[in-house]
Amino acid sequence: MEGIEGKRVKVRKGGRIFEGIAMPSRSETLILKLDSGYNVGLKDYEIIEVMEEKKPVIELEKPPEHPDLPDVKIISTGGTIASKVDYRTGAVTSQFSSEEILSEVPELKEICNVDSVLLYNILSENMKPAYWVELAKEIYSSIKEGYEGVIVTHGTDTMAYTASAISFMLSTPSPVVFVGSQRSSDRPSSDATMNLLCAAHAATSDLGEVVVVMHASTSDDFCYIHRGVKVRKNHTSRRDAFQSVNQQPLGKIEYPTGKIEWIVERIKRDERELLLREGLEEKCILIKFFPGLKPDVIEYFHEKGFRGFVIEGTGLGHVSTDWVDTLKRITEDSIVVMTSQCLWGRVCDRVYDTGRDLLRAGVIEGEDMLPETALIKVMWLLGNYPVEEAKKLVRENLVGEINPRTSY
Repeated sequence: MEGIEGKRVKVRKGGRIFEGIAMPSRSETLILKLDSGYNVGLKDYEIIEVMEEKKPVIELEKPPEHPDLPDVKIISTGGTIASKVDYRTGAVTSQFSSEEILSEVPELKEICNVDSVLLYNILSENMKPAYWVELAKEIYSSIKEGYEGVIVTHGTDTMAYTASAISFMLSTPSPVVFVGSQRSSDRPSSDATMNLLCAAHAATSDLGEVVVVMHASTSDDFCYIHRGVKVRKNHTSRRDAFQSVNQQPLGKIEYPTGKIEWIVERIKRDERELLLREGLEEKCILIKFFPGLKPDVIEYFHEKGFRGFVIEGTGLGHVSTDWVDTLKRITEDSIVVMTSQCLWGRVCDRVYDTGRDLLRAGVIEGEDMLPETALIKVMWLLGNYPVEEAKKLVRENLVGEINPRTSY
């Protein structure tokens, strides 16, 4: 099958004719991507014709503006929502520009007037703190220009990190909505269109904070609106992978009506002034404790100049007792925040002796913060405040990352 990958092939098998794009295969089975978007595997087939795959020329036009509709800015950073299958490798790669996303979802024109910009075209594992700063500045400028909402298309794997970073860096009077997809937009099971349309409804709502909008179930029935600092991707591939942790979602968006049902208290439009504070200290680290891990690891990074440490401890927030002396030395000039590997629930280091020893050593309880959110918070605090002030602020609820009590 060498030489036909990525080409359109017509084959005969058992009296039937199949036509599609030849995909890479590790066996003698011919895998065709049919025009329906589904794959079929064929053995003992006869090749009738091999054709070069002609990529369609997409002519993009800016959609007409409607004065009665709100203006929304879409900032594209790449990810699966902006991806298609590369038929020569069989892998999903980031290929779409933001204008192409608009051409794929014409229904957006019925919800809002859309302008778009391609800031990055990367898969989310390639996101960096420096990119968060650039993104925050782009969102800030868009809101200052008068856009009533901003949608950020983003890869799902690290979207929660970026949403947390923007939540801390940007005080926004308008909705900032992160959206992605678990399946690329050229697959029949893609969630890209529904997620993007629901994001548009959130971006034109009365929200005034940073949120993530994604499928709430495996069906195409509704999306959840998650607070940007309380959401996590909890499944590798399901369409309902994103969940709010330690609180309910802010709201629910019906599809296709776009009707929003608010579930818990939210920050509303124009309740905050537009303010950007984009400092980030990159010398911070998240360390997952496991039985037998020695405190040498935290000493190593401290010697390298790191001054922000978030630990994923066990249960209520513990590490082994042989860490205590090391942590006591490190907290003299650094922030050490304890979170839990359990995710749900909150840290409490006053139940067991080890926890009380950690508190006496200067370790700060992370309350019910997600470890990832705690890391971003420490990075932001150390990027904008002296260490001692940052130690005080890390205990405070700044943008909804800490709930004062746990609800069940």
